[in-house]
Amino acid sequence: MTAPLKFTKMHGLGNDFIVIDGISQPFDPAAAPIAAWADRHTGIGFDQLLLVEKPSSPDADFRYRIFNADGGEVEQCGNGARCFARFVADRGLTGKREIRVETAKGIIVPKLEDNGLVTVNMGKPRLRPSEIPFLPQEGEADDALEYAAQIGGETVRFGVVNMGNPHAVLQTADTASAPVGRIGAALELHPQFPEKANIGFMQVLDNRHIRLRVFERGVGETQACGTGACAAVVQGVRLGLLDAGAPVEVALPGGRLSVSWDGSGDVMMTGPAQTVFDGELVY
Repeated sequence: MTAPLKFTKMHGLGNDFIVIDGISQPFDPAAAPIAAWADRHTGIGFDQLLLVEKPSSPDADFRYRIFNADGGEVEQCGNGARCFARFVADRGLTGKREIRVETAKGIIVPKLEDNGLVTVNMGKPRLRPSEIPFLPQEGEADDALEYAAQIGGETVRFGVVNMGNPHAVLQTADTASAPVGRIGAALELHPQFPEKANIGFMQVLDNRHIRLRVFERGVGETQACGTGACAAVVQGVRLGLLDAGAPVEVALPGGRLSVSWDGSGDVMMTGPAQTVFDGELVY
């Protein structure tokens, strides 16, 4: 039997995680039953496992790894990034208010605000199909604002954005009645997305307010998705529906985020990160 593994349960707007300090204790994610731990009936229950490691680059303070509820490793998680920053500060792993964090898709920069919220520079969105990755249908332009896919005989239109992970953003008249489960599950696994995708359903209320529901790759619908909120604002700005450079309030089932993008630079996201409890696992 191995020594107990310490973890912390956290959430960002109901998007919940366990965070493991892989610097102060040994942890091999390949040997861990992550899917069993994530089960909400027989395990701890969480959307993602977040792992804190030493960076491989001298340009970063930490390395950030994310594992979905199905055990698969993914590139980025915005709500998790805020929890990551809160965790390393609360555990005394850093004394900095702003840290540089290495992810599978590059460096992100979370900052602890004086009001308790966390702002994350999520970097520049990637928009071309090859960067998502996404396979357009024949005749569709490489820089189109929207693309199309067939779902059960229905044509679904959406924008594609990579915020460190792949997203499709669909417009909907009402998020409450949007077919998130049906369309989200089918589009996540659609062959035009060779690495699967997170599927966002965006309702534009005005040029600075949207509602959003997200069906996350390898998880299902979650209470909130930080990268999904960023992707939705990027798509809204590109379509001329949202103000470029201004804070846009994104209302998710779990709460609200503030996201801004000027149309060319980095995406900025601000929201809460909360600790729920500490625990130990033996496996």
